[in-house]
Amino acid sequence: MYAFSYQRPRSLAEAAAALQAEDAKLLGGGQTLLPTLKQRLARPSDLIDLGAIAELKGIREAGGGLEIGAFTRHAEVAYSDLVRRVIPALASLAEGIGDRQVRNMGTLGGSIANADPSADYPAAVVALKGTVVTDRREIAGDAFFTGMFETALEPGEIVKAVRFAKPDKAAYAKFRNPASRYAIVGVFVARFGAEVRVAVTGAGGSVFRAEAFETALAADFRAEALNGLSVGADGLNADLHASAEYRAHLVTVMAKRAVEAAG
Repeated sequence: MYAFSYQRPRSLAEAAAALQAEDAKLLGGGQTLLPTLKQRLARPSDLIDLGAIAELKGIREAGGGLEIGAFTRHAEVAYSDLVRRVIPALASLAEGIGDRQVRNMGTLGGSIANADPSADYPAAVVALKGTVVTDRREIAGDAFFTGMFETALEPGEIVKAVRFAKPDKAAYAKFRNPASRYAIVGVFVARFGAEVRVAVTGAGGSVFRAEAFETALAADFRAEALNGLSVGADGLNADLHASAEYRAHLVTVMAKRAVEAAG
């Protein structure tokens, strides 16, 4: 038996007010929350559906890059002509999320706010110098993800949009779970002039940057520049899908593939 108050606010201000209720939860695409409700692992007092708030939707150019509304669905990012023109690697990442049903329901804001360690978008937010815009402030992508299923969001804070900088070159490569298509390991490589950013998802409890890879690629942006480099297995995820050692190996493999695709 479900016992919650369902609300569908028309504005961000209405949503923020509704979220003040004890144990209230925001509903985006519902790809994580709804299964959690079905398993009785969450019992919210109020379910606040963000789907009617126009200011949370849309894709637009901003500051030479892109600003994407929090309620923009993965499929919209994947097949947007604007995204494919400005940051094609981001469209490619979105096209590889889950299956068709997930891509047509899941949202950018929901994905990053949930901060699943195997989600794809966190790698893009970090690698593309992302800025998370909320109803209260702006948070640098490097500071947004703080741990497994943890972010810098404060209680009651709502993600409005994410801004992505346009790279000179970029690509995302992942070794995916064949059933869920979550990233067992995913690596997003982005080059901005002399600066290279390498963000890794799936391997650890939260997205992280591979600094040794970045240094090597800044000097020589070729896959061969990563020969002999690796990340340590200590602290990486280990489960029935892959050991920590195998994930460490995959980080180098996926990074090389991303560089080759970007080049």
